[in-house]
Amino acid sequence: MTESADTSSLNALRERHGERYRWLLLLSVMVGTMAAIMSSTIVNVAIPDMSQHFALGQERAQWVTSGFMVSMTVSMLTTPWLLARYGYRATYTGCMWLMLAGGLAGGFASNFEVVLIARVAEGLAAGVVQPIPAIIILRAFEPHEQGRASGIFGMGVVLAPAIGPSVGGVLVDLMGWRSIFFLVVPFCLASLWLARQYVPSTAPGGIAANRHGKALDWAGLTLASAGTLCLLNGLVQLRTGSGWSASMLLGSAVLALTGFGAMQWWLLHRGAPGGRDPLMNLDLFTYRQFAMGSIVAFIYGTALFGSTYLLPVYMQMGLMLSPSYVGTILLPSGLILAGTIAIVGRMADRRPTYLLVSIGLALLASSFALMVSISLSSSIWWLVGFAILGRIGLGFILPSLNLGSMRGVDRALIPQGSSVINFVRMLGGAVGVSLCGILLEWRLTAHGDTLTNTTSSAQRLAAFDEVFVALAALCALAMVAAWQLRDHATPSPRKEG
Repeated sequence: MTESADTSSLNALRERHGERYRWLLLLSVMVGTMAAIMSSTIVNVAIPDMSQHFALGQERAQWVTSGFMVSMTVSMLTTPWLLARYGYRATYTGCMWLMLAGGLAGGFASNFEVVLIARVAEGLAAGVVQPIPAIIILRAFEPHEQGRASGIFGMGVVLAPAIGPSVGGVLVDLMGWRSIFFLVVPFCLASLWLARQYVPSTAPGGIAANRHGKALDWAGLTLASAGTLCLLNGLVQLRTGSGWSASMLLGSAVLALTGFGAMQWWLLHRGAPGGRDPLMNLDLFTYRQFAMGSIVAFIYGTALFGSTYLLPVYMQMGLMLSPSYVGTILLPSGLILAGTIAIVGRMADRRPTYLLVSIGLALLASSFALMVSISLSSSIWWLVGFAILGRIGLGFILPSLNLGSMRGVDRALIPQGSSVINFVRMLGGAVGVSLCGILLEWRLTAHGDTLTNTTSSAQRLAAFDEVFVALAALCALAMVAAWQLRDHATPSPRKEG
């Protein structure tokens, strides 16, 4: 069937639904992305209950999170190949079916191994899906609409992790840990229906998918997977294991990731006809804005995910607040984040993205630095206010960073660029969680305290304060790179699918 005769092609769907079609397409992928993000965050509230059910130790329970993170981070690199080979609809619906299967398998699992396999399956699906919306926004929307589209999409997606943990806590209390896996099922079903109606079967640019195209770079994918897995487990071993095992794992990570980079360079420059394309096109880093945006994305991921781990621990173990109270404190900041993204998204169409990202990083750094002023006798409203300030900062960064990094990139490289920027951010996030844990334990030891003590102290708060200062310094460092996102060329007004 030719593209013109294919009623599910991009052009056919545009003719059928008119001007509103691009918004319907964005809504369709937003629902699936909400399922992907919710599956990555909400399961954390179920880990204690799950650990008790399966009699897991801390190290085995950690695999529920790390297995998901590794599979999600690495699978992001396969999105451009999958879209070129199978098109938008087949790739997207395949991921939704895989996530649905993972949710059902995890919910009905009778042993921990099945739970772990289900989490890896969900991670694979979540990783492939997450770069797709940015590709659609940059191709289906005019440059003057891209910020607004990013803001609306971001607002919807951020509500999932903002509300998810609170809803998850209630579900775990009422129905147990299995309910967390089942929560993604209605989102997956809704996204499958929407995809059938609005997601085109064609590949990026509206061209027909080429099922006989180049082979996937399996060797590169294996090296990237091994390097990421060794890196994450090496950082965990720094906290809980021996120095020797941590050194071996981190050394292996360096070798694997260096080998991955070398292989990507070789595939890019050898020019063999019919050969494999690299998973990560290193030509992207010849664009100054993309290179600087990648640095910002890595540091931003480190600070964001690190603080997502640190803040609840700080409130519960440092300020001795109950888990339900912590959820109540963080919920308003999550809702304000969603609103900020929608507002800043519109601003991104009229204001320089480098300025918006820099403002966001400054606000995020300020929120971390101000945490130092909190004491055991401080009003809880100061904590709420500082958390809100940080989330407003995130609201400036989220809709602006991708646009600022990608607008100067050749349109043929947009799918690769979206996958790489997401990969770098998630890699930074995975590193950030471990680094915050390592730094916290180091400073607690230096101050003569430990989290196993049942009461807090000024020494414990001092250790937390030093980690917050380190996160503030990281955000300040990212501002140097963010300032290099300045535009030097007007983006092309040409619209593609």
